[in-house]
Amino acid sequence: MDTPEDKNNNEVEVIIITGLSGSGISTAIQVFEDMNFFTADGLPPSVIPEFIALAHKPEMQHFRGIVLGLDLKRKYLNDPLAELLPVFTKIRQTDDTKATLIYLEADKDSILRRYASTRRPHPLEQEGYSLEMAMEEEKNRLSGIRTMAGHIINTTGYSIHDLRRHIQKHFSKTMEDSHSMWVTIMSFGYKYGIPKDADLVFDMRFLPNPFFEPKLREYTGLQQEVADYIFKDEPAQNFRRQLLEFLQTILPYYDNEGRYRLCIAIGCTGGCHRSVAMVEYLAKNLMQSGYRIIKEHKQLTKK
Repeated sequence: MDTPEDKNNNEVEVIIITGLSGSGISTAIQVFEDMNFFTADGLPPSVIPEFIALAHKPEMQHFRGIVLGLDLKRKYLNDPLAELLPVFTKIRQTDDTKATLIYLEADKDSILRRYASTRRPHPLEQEGYSLEMAMEEEKNRLSGIRTMAGHIINTTGYSIHDLRRHIQKHFSKTMEDSHSMWVTIMSFGYKYGIPKDADLVFDMRFLPNPFFEPKLREYTGLQQEVADYIFKDEPAQNFRRQLLEFLQTILPYYDNEGRYRLCIAIGCTGGCHRSVAMVEYLAKNLMQSGYRIIKEHKQLTKK
């Protein structure tokens, strides 16, 4: 679990998201949820203060903040600015709240393609507009909201991964948050098969095998005696160090691609000795580098 972001005097970070229908608002909210924000979507501005009060409760302190998606497209709501402005102004004047308004938009052709793909109706089509007319009417109604926004994201041509990268780049402030990706490091035995969810696979079967040492056979790579045996020689120590350096080199590239998770599988014959010892070493050192690590020893659960 992430540690809470340091707050000044219990300051709560509140991010309000709105914008054009089809511009990726729901996706953006999901990205923030993955970054350990409490999220809610489809809210009228009038209930924002209630959610902020909720965010100040002790049981909410493990969240980095709250992200609220607004519904400003309700039928016959012709002046969304008049509904949001007083609420947002009051929030900005509150000492224990840091508020940011994000506005998402995209060009007409991109939104048309997205609606053609999802086959969902535009919210304003309920008022008798055609799709293109609804898009133009919504843009006009939200023009005042756009001028209030502290951050405007144009998602034209964006994939889900592009939007994730953009949000992580602009809203991850601490060292821990700079490594937004979860890294699973698992040991496995080749005789049971390579894990299907593995993104990277490394074979440890060339290292000294404790299985052939009667005193070590019944132990696992979790025991220091086993690790000492595996890495007692300089070539094994060099490989262990170089594998760590390799992962420290490539993981930032995966992270910058906006990936939520990466699975690194470390294998040996039975998945109990060499692979386990290597996973323990890698996990410890990558955690010290600020990565969010999940350890899994697949075959040890069968012992």
